[in-house]
Amino acid sequence: MGGLWPVGDVLAYLAGGWRVRRSVRDLASGDVGVFEGATVFRPSAEDGGGLLHLERGTFTWRSVARPAERTLRFLPGPVPGTADVRFADGRFFHDLDLTRGRHVADHPCSADLYRGEFTVLDADRWRTAWRVRGPAKDLLLTTDYTRDEDPPAH
Repeated sequence: MGGLWPVGDVLAYLAGGWRVRRSVRDLASGDVGVFEGATVFRPSAEDGGGLLHLERGTFTWRSVARPAERTLRFLPGPVPGTADVRFADGRFFHDLDLTRGRHVADHPCSADLYRGEFTVLDADRWRTAWRVRGPAKDLLLTTDYTRDEDPPAH
């Protein structure tokens, strides 16, 4: 499997807290930004067994640090052990199947295409890499997650 860590149930694997470090590279300009913070995946009563993903931290771009946050919903997918990822307002974002330890998903957004690669490294580490291409975007966003046994209460 080349270092991949298969996950039988993505929602069970993700539940809990994670430390997050994301690099954002603008491949056209060469600019690099960094997000550092925490993510909590907690049960969501309104999502039928799903998880609410709450991310908070600081994003530094061109030497300016600003608070940043986002919310996603991870719902049980059509196949046991998988998930449908949705934006906070319920719109579909992408599917997620980590039963082989790696998954690729596309998300068209207006004139841009987001292609995400999800890789489970072990029981306590996983990574996402989003390549964003469009008329005005040429980005690479790489996020490393490390399990946090004492997550903040979001």
